[in-house]
Amino acid sequence: MENTEFATELVPGLPEELGLECLTRLPYTAHRHASRVCHRWRDLLQSQEFYYHRQKFGYTHKVACLVQAFSGGNMDGGPKKPGESPSYGIAVFDSVSRSWDRIALVPTYPNGLPLFCQLASCEGKLVLIGGWDPVSYDPVTDVFIYDFMTQQWRKGKDMPAKRSFFAIGACSGRVYVAGGHDENKNASKAAWVYDLRNDEWTQLGDLSQERDECEGVVIGEEEFWVVSGYGTESQGQFDGSADVYEFKSGQWRRVEDVWQPGRCPRSIVGIGKDGKLLNWAELDPAVRVGACGVTLGSRVLVTGSEYQGAPHGFFMVEMKEGQTGKLEKISVPEEFSGFVQSGCCVEI
Repeated sequence: MENTEFATELVPGLPEELGLECLTRLPYTAHRHASRVCHRWRDLLQSQEFYYHRQKFGYTHKVACLVQAFSGGNMDGGPKKPGESPSYGIAVFDSVSRSWDRIALVPTYPNGLPLFCQLASCEGKLVLIGGWDPVSYDPVTDVFIYDFMTQQWRKGKDMPAKRSFFAIGACSGRVYVAGGHDENKNASKAAWVYDLRNDEWTQLGDLSQERDECEGVVIGEEEFWVVSGYGTESQGQFDGSADVYEFKSGQWRRVEDVWQPGRCPRSIVGIGKDGKLLNWAELDPAVRVGACGVTLGSRVLVTGSEYQGAPHGFFMVEMKEGQTGKLEKISVPEEFSGFVQSGCCVEI
């Protein structure tokens, strides 16, 4: 980033380079208040060039954003009624300070997030896509973007069509979605990419097969993997293959035998140090049920239970060269102890 992109004397009395260095070192939690100092600071802090500048010099910060059931099942902490689905919000976990926080609910859904919505991270912002209306259970095409600096949600352009249980991944300011099923429960092989900056959707080539309840993972800045899933006529028969989208070529390729056939991949597909896919639920018996993993640099937040109905546990695990370390149980406040449906890492 060239310093000349910004006005001189960002900090009065200091050379431009030193002023920029001071603002670069500000923690992201201070950006909202700092942006109110003057227009120059606001424009700088909100620019994508400044985000990449901070990232280049190691001043961004990785947190886990989790789609999590409110403790007790409802927003007020009270128990849910028989047959009633729990309400979900977004919890934020900082693995460095071991602190927990909660993002304000989307104004469109003040009583809880759309059920089974998906999260992705783009250029320091959180993108929430799709899910089911928590009241009617109808699938929605909503897209919302959360800005950690302003601490506000804004509406993005709707998905091109209704989809549920699709794979999702993000890279270089774009969110990729593929597979899932439509409002009639028909599995899909369609894929799209959402450009966050331009607020536009573009259709990609089709997957090699229908993939309902597939899982998406991004490997480096090179590939988007759509793992497993099943077709309309083979419901629940999870496939062992994956479709891989190469960002550089813009083409799909099919890879066989990368997943255990018959095993649902939702929220449990990870990438090992060797670059191969792994199953977070197989790390330890403590997370064998309802597992979810979010990679935060060299460490991973893994949640899950030992058996159906057991308390939800939260663990950190170090990803060592060629192997994974042991799970380290972490203490979690009661209000953040609910079931984790899915999550993603956001580099702020």
